[in-house]
Amino acid sequence: MNKFAVLLTCFNRKEKTIKALNALHSAYNKISREWEMSIYLTDDGSTDGTSDAVIKKFPKVNILKGSGSLYWAGGMRNSWTEAKKGDYGAYLLLNDDTNIHPDVFNKIFETEKYCLKTFKEPGIYVGTTIDAESGKVSYGGSVFTNRFLGKMKRVHMDNKTPMSCELGNANIMWVPKNVVEIIGILSPGYIHGMADYDYTMKAVKKKIPVLTLPGVSGECINDHGEIYERFEKLSFKERVRFLYNPVGLDFSSQLYHMRRHFPIRLPLFYLMGWFKVIFPNIYAKKVYGSRVG
Repeated sequence: MNKFAVLLTCFNRKEKTIKALNALHSAYNKISREWEMSIYLTDDGSTDGTSDAVIKKFPKVNILKGSGSLYWAGGMRNSWTEAKKGDYGAYLLLNDDTNIHPDVFNKIFETEKYCLKTFKEPGIYVGTTIDAESGKVSYGGSVFTNRFLGKMKRVHMDNKTPMSCELGNANIMWVPKNVVEIIGILSPGYIHGMADYDYTMKAVKKKIPVLTLPGVSGECINDHGEIYERFEKLSFKERVRFLYNPVGLDFSSQLYHMRRHFPIRLPLFYLMGWFKVIFPNIYAKKVYGSRVG
């Protein structure tokens, strides 16, 4: 029997978490081969009854309690660390606001066949999600168009075969055991964001294939919003706090990411972070142009 572990973290999104787990189980019930699924969910201090709701509907879920300060990266590391104690052949990283499509596991298994045939080894497989309202790609795999400037573009979602990428969002990300044995789990220096990009970049540096699954694998709304539209209206002290807030600009994680992967850009990136704080109107107009009023 093959076994895999699904890794999630949550905080006060009870309805979305339950919906994501419903979609996960629906997809799992359609698996055309023998796999045993376990779920590890870190609840990072939810006060909306998420854990109770999950236990009631999905009693087999392993619920882990967070301190309230783990955020996304810390919560996922917590779930992954616990799951590693089991004998799993693979791990599925899944956001608790992502609803996977019923055929996602068949896509994963077909992508692994393609990867083994093409690269002679398993790799990391990233699912593309769309915003159900706009129909636009919200998360998935990307490639650099300019590494020095950090510019990238999404891998096209209409691909019929797996496509290589350099950066992957962990809204839907399949990681085989052998990859974990080589590069470990998510790096500890990240607080909230960027840890998934770091993970796929580590894999690429180790010559591990990173591929997007064919087509669209799920739905997830990109709810980050146009943060600078409200950022420029904050007071100076509020902007400083927002700069370092893990669910704001998460500057600490971004600086860590620059230090690890783009050290030459680090001084400029640091200065630009404070430029945003000191001159928010100038920066917002530069980024958004006529969209900023």
